Amino acid sequence: MLRAQGAWPDRPIRMIVPWPPGGSVDTVTRIFQPRLQEVLGKPVVIENRGGASGSIGAIEAARAAPDGSTWVVVYDTQATNESVMKLPFRTLEAFAPVSLIATGPLAMVTHHTTSYRSFEDVVAAAKAAPDTVNYATSGVGGLSHVSTTLLQQDGGFRMVHVPYKGAGPATQDAVAGHVPLFMTNLPAVAQHLKSGLLRPLGVTTRQESRHVPGTKPFAEQGFGNFEAVTWWAMLGRAGTPAPIVERMHAALTQVLNEPAVKSKIEEQGADIVASGPEQCGSFLAAEIEKWGAVIRKAGITADS
Repeated sequence: MLRAQGAWPDRPIRMIVPWPPGGSVDTVTRIFQPRLQEVLGKPVVIENRGGASGSIGAIEAARAAPDGSTWVVVYDTQATNESVMKLPFRTLEAFAPVSLIATGPLAMVTHHTTSYRSFEDVVAAAKAAPDTVNYATSGVGGLSHVSTTLLQQDGGFRMVHVPYKGAGPATQDAVAGHVPLFMTNLPAVAQHLKSGLLRPLGVTTRQESRHVPGTKPFAEQGFGNFEAVTWWAMLGRAGTPAPIVERMHAALTQVLNEPAVKSKIEEQGADIVASGPEQCGSFLAAEIEKWGAVIRKAGITADS
């Protein structure tokens, strides 16, 4: 049915993942990629272009020709990077939204050998000895970093940020016990939570998440109405012909709603949204505004 919509795609499709293998963006993309290429009838080639909190791969995608041959799968750093660093593009100008793929909670996790049993334990330790408790994130300025900064502001305590070049490397060190705390989205650590190697201490949703049962939201651990939702989205190059964007959206939505694909992604700790392009664009705009205000207030920069 999709082939009847025109000649596109007439060549292999390049799917940029602006993160190293092993992180959540890579994990989510590799779940839907096999079926997407079957539906489109052309190979979908994943290209990992990690670095600088996802900005290197995003810059590469922003330079691509708007012909439907290059797409990019991004997550929450796409909304925070332009407030944290100087980029040669603005997200809403450089890209054509395709779909908000999924959303989910962030979680603060710890190695099973630590004494932390809740985030309240972490706060107590940080207040007793400011700037001595380390926590990892996938990089400077991402939602994991910015939301933990907001928690510290609201709670009156200070921790030490240890940024990594992606969730994959950070997960490796968290599992090895090299860093005591890790604020992350769930796809990066789902298997380690199930195995018990990592223990969840709090989630960023307002209510308890079905993906981390029994784990209190930060909002129930002394942080009022705190909320920070992580997300994944597919974008194309701005100027890509509307029929091509619509066809990619139709193919992606079909795949994401297939039970086998949907269940595999949701097993990772994400909830499928599969929104339309307009809804995706409105969501991006709201996230850029919301977290940009927090970043400016906290003075977070790429060097912080």
